[in-house]
Amino acid sequence: MNRPCHQRLRGLKTLTPTKAESSRIMNHPAHRSQPTHAVSASGDHPFMGLKRLDFAIIALYLAGITLFGLRFRKKQRTLRDYFLAGRDIPWWAIALSIVAAETSTLTIISIPGLAYDTNLTFLQVIIGYIVGRIIISFLFLPHYFRGDLYTAYQLIERRFGRTLRSVTAGLFLLTRSAAEGVRVYAVSIVVSIALGTGEVASIAIITALTLIYTFEGGLTAVIWTDVVQTVIYVGGTLVGLVTITHLVPGGWSAITTAASAANKFRIFDFSTSPWIPYTFWAGVIGGAFFTTASHGTDQLIVQRLLAARGEKQSVTALISSGVAIFFQFALFLTVGVMLWAYYRVPSSAFGRPDRIYPTFIVTRMPHGISGLLIAAILAAAMSNLSAALNSLSSSSIMDFYAHLRPYSDEQHNMRLSRLATLFWALVLFALAIIALHKAGRVVEVGLQIASVAYGALLGVFLLGILTKRANQRGAIVGMLCGFSVDLYLWLGTRVPWTWWVLIGATATFTLGWTASGLFSTQKTQAFNR
Repeated sequence: MNRPCHQRLRGLKTLTPTKAESSRIMNHPAHRSQPTHAVSASGDHPFMGLKRLDFAIIALYLAGITLFGLRFRKKQRTLRDYFLAGRDIPWWAIALSIVAAETSTLTIISIPGLAYDTNLTFLQVIIGYIVGRIIISFLFLPHYFRGDLYTAYQLIERRFGRTLRSVTAGLFLLTRSAAEGVRVYAVSIVVSIALGTGEVASIAIITALTLIYTFEGGLTAVIWTDVVQTVIYVGGTLVGLVTITHLVPGGWSAITTAASAANKFRIFDFSTSPWIPYTFWAGVIGGAFFTTASHGTDQLIVQRLLAARGEKQSVTALISSGVAIFFQFALFLTVGVMLWAYYRVPSSAFGRPDRIYPTFIVTRMPHGISGLLIAAILAAAMSNLSAALNSLSSSSIMDFYAHLRPYSDEQHNMRLSRLATLFWALVLFALAIIALHKAGRVVEVGLQIASVAYGALLGVFLLGILTKRANQRGAIVGMLCGFSVDLYLWLGTRVPWTWWVLIGATATFTLGWTASGLFSTQKTQAFNR
């Protein structure tokens, strides 16, 4: 694991584990020293590699979900339909769509790898995610449902002015596209291992298929395909969990005995060290600030909340999604612990932790189940990608183009919205290729990129909601300072990403409030107008 990142990534080109790779894992000293020999010593494992049944399941999923998404193209007549699904989506569908939108391939392959190397302390961050959702319900959603808003950044214009709206929307477009590029890259890890298509071709296949139904069906297609994809990847993971239990000699009892002895089931860490990312304090406090920013200021999630039939349904969807996310992450972390009990070798034996789960699926799962689990991982990837494409397109059109051409007819705007979706698909594809050569542990890279922007965004929104003194010029100063602070934390310090949003938001709010006093002659508008 101490090799340079580009050397570790080179290992991805070995698509299906060979006899030599299997032997390397089996003969690792850490594995030979364990009493449980869960893996056959031979490279010729009876389940190694995908067969026709697996490929048929994967192909059936890819074709089926694309055709299902295309069913909604005839309903897209206006921008309200294309970007807000006509504001006629039930709360439970929005809740599942939120879960799918914040669950990517990063989650499914990296979270088990994280638990494989550590334990369950990441769940402390998820507790913070739930706290953040409660804050949003009381603090942000009442403002979002005053008026006919399409994007989160229209709220900023109402409070401060058009310039700050453009700045916040621009920051969203920049950082969201960068973070999604890393997430799209993560797809190549799975697809290249499973299908042998190579990283670039893998990224191109998933991007193209997701683009088809997102381009045609808008947010309606995105949400309803999210619902189906959530059921697929959660159901597939449950099947995988049961299968791993049967593959480990002694079953669940042996797994819990070994994991407990190694402290793998530890959830809470009350250490006060600021350098540990997953302590109770960093998880709950940092996670709450992170989610308040990601779900309260990021168009990716706010767009779904605005598609609800009303504020109460939006609140219900948001809170229920938090409960679902907790159980989902607990499921993925448990899979990682079970994989540790199965292999009993350091993650370095696989090249990198992100390869452990997909390698296990391809080489050890019974045929049919392997195909189902690969389809489940692709479902998470496509749901996250479709959400990003539609949110990036909506912000581009509503926050920028609509100001330049306010009197454009609806049909022209619809054509342009679809072209914007195509444009962002090409951008994400290009960024994923770049990430192919730059990314480390992908789940943390994605969270780090998002955290750099979230501190500044959250600080600006809090300035607008909580104070009357703040004005546009002061808020811009605060935002630029807060973003610079988070950028420094990312590039120049060892401070864990879990603290970045809190620090950045505090810097933005404090400096923005102070700077506003220097520009107090500017007239401040009110949210309630």
